[in-house]
Amino acid sequence: MADDVSASVIPLHQPRPKKVKTGAERAKTYRQRKKASAAKAAPSSEQLIPLDFPPADADAALPIRATANDLATRCQAESTPPPTITLGAVGAARRPVVLVLLSTAALALAAVGIVMNGLFARSLGSTDSAGWLFMAVGVAADLTALVMPSCAAGLWHTSQRATALVGWGVWLMTFAFAITAGIGFASVNITDVTLARAARITPAVQTAQAALADATAARDRECKGGVGKFCREREAAVNDRRQALDIAMHAVEQTADPQTEAAIHIVAWVSRGLLRPTSDDFAMLRLILLVMLPQIGGILLMVGRADRSKVAA
Repeated sequence: MADDVSASVIPLHQPRPKKVKTGAERAKTYRQRKKASAAKAAPSSEQLIPLDFPPADADAALPIRATANDLATRCQAESTPPPTITLGAVGAARRPVVLVLLSTAALALAAVGIVMNGLFARSLGSTDSAGWLFMAVGVAADLTALVMPSCAAGLWHTSQRATALVGWGVWLMTFAFAITAGIGFASVNITDVTLARAARITPAVQTAQAALADATAARDRECKGGVGKFCREREAAVNDRRQALDIAMHAVEQTADPQTEAAIHIVAWVSRGLLRPTSDDFAMLRLILLVMLPQIGGILLMVGRADRSKVAA
């Protein structure tokens, strides 16, 4: 009986069953446990300091001084602006090249002018010796016109005004002489070339000449026995053939100077017909340019010398 009673007794306080954790909760618990074990195993900062390391108050001033110097150097480097390249510096670097090119162009033009004027002056001599003398005068005049502007400008800047004015007067005389010689050289050569082109025989001219020769021979045969009706007809045919030859020759003369003809057409096209210069206008403009350009070498040298002095200053 007692055994049955004791077996049937049920305890009043039963333990709560364990709650089953999820995967996330188990991972969180594992991380917390791992952090706690790592914190216990980590050495202290005092254990990391070597035994032979000097104490903090031994050389306290030295690291502070070095740090201040480093900071000052760094601040100075940061405050220094980067170098800037201006257009003026680039222009100054390129200016010597420009001056060399300018001087080269001046000497080239001067050499052309000296040769032109010397050859033309030599052609004016009636004898060989006179021609060489004229050539010497022309070359000397061109050399004087080349160097005198630079010399006169230098004298003017050194306050020698009277001497500079004399130099400019000499330059004007030599420049006028060089201009006249250049006009003679250019005009003679252009005229010779134009006449040679105008006198060339083209197929049209050959045809007109052959037709005129046939008409002349027919007229001579017909008019040999006397002047009659057929003789007058042959004479009229000769006149027609002669006019045809003149027209063909005139066409050749018009194409003897194609530069002026092309310039006339260009100006008329650009101005839409408002300006129609003649061939004489362009021939005069071309002559002036051919004469003036070889004589400006001295002016170019003067400009280059003034610019070089400015750069040196």
